[in-house]
This record gives sequence, structure tokens and C-alpha cells, in this order.
Amino acid sequence: MKNFDLSVYLVTDTDMCPRENLLDVCEKAVLGGATLIQLREKNISSRLFYEEAVALKQLCSKLNVPLLINDRLDIALASGADGVHIGQSDLPIEAVRGLLGNDRIIGVSAGCVKEAVNAEKRGADYLGVGAVFPTSTKDDAENVGIDMLRKVRSAVKIPIVGIGGINTENIEKLKGTGIDGVAVVSCIMASDDPKAAAAELKEKVEKL
Repeated sequence: MKNFDLSVYLVTDTDMCPRENLLDVCEKAVLGGATLIQLREKNISSRLFYEEAVALKQLCSKLNVPLLINDRLDIALASGADGVHIGQSDLPIEAVRGLLGNDRIIGVSAGCVKEAVNAEKRGADYLGVGAVFPTSTKDDAENVGIDMLRKVRSAVKIPIVGIGGINTENIEKLKGTGIDGVAVVSCIMASDDPKAAAAELKEKVEKL
């Protein structure tokens, strides 16, 4: 599955919504306009992560959107997810591709042009570039700013998404950067109405 739309890229965070509501929030977000979901879990057992991934994969297949797993290649393989998103300190892209095969998606986090060009050269399908704005969802995220999005865009041909602190209030500042979408956490996961939040974001992304 290599045909994917990054325009409204939802990254999950069960610190922001009770875990038992995760599937419901994701479903509402997709119905509102989310085009891809990345399951991110930091503090649960592998067993629970796997079970959550399997349940979410079933939902995503029904809704016809890709499911990516953050960092954990083993969970991605075991759950039949559509791909994985890895950081600079995770397994090398070639090793991930060797295990995942050519049909599944590999996304890579990049904070500068050098990392972006290197990831493209090594076979990444898309890049997550950030943090664009200050963010509370990732303690170690360095704020790279909007200018870096433009620099990365002109340096690589593969799709890129901006990530980090993006919401419906500040998204318009990304106009003219040439990005393919935005990855968001809190503006959907912490929303009282995930469907409406995703719909508003989708509308604003289309105007970019």
C-alpha cells in the first residue's frame, strides 16, 4: 500500500484521551477528514501495544486509511500495519525496509536538511519535519521553525509533513512552505469534538 494522503496526519496520544476512547476518537477524526493515523505509545507493555495496534488496524482498514506505528517495527509487522514512522536514533532505514518489504510505508523524522536528504537517499517514503512550533507532546523536540520546512521542501522530492505544535490557529503560517500535510496530536486528541476538529483542519490544509 503506497498510495497515501498525508494532508491530515493524526498522531495518537492516550495521555490526552482515555485509552478506552482511542478507537472512537480515531474513527471520528477520520470521518471528519483525517487521512492517516500513526499509533504512538511510549509507556505500555508490548502486549497491550500489539492488541491496540490490531484493533486500530481493523478500524483503519474499514475506513480505508493507512495505519503507521511509531518506532516499533515489531508491532508494525505483528499487527499488519501499513508502515512505520522512525526517528533518527531508530533502526537504519535499509534494515527496516528489508523487514517491511517495498509495499509498506516508511516515514522518517527529520530536523534539518542533512537528515532529510539522507533519509530520502536511503529510501524513506515521506518525512516528518519539526518541531515547527513549540510543543508539549514531545519533551525532546527541538523547535526548527517554518523556515526549515521551506529548506527541506526545496532539498527533497518525497512528501513532507510539518509536525509540532500545529493547530487550527497557527496553520495558516505554513502557507507557501510547499508541505504535503500536517501531523497533529493535541488539536484532535484533546478535542471535545474530534470530527469537527479534523474537518476544520482539513479545510485549512486544503487552503495551504
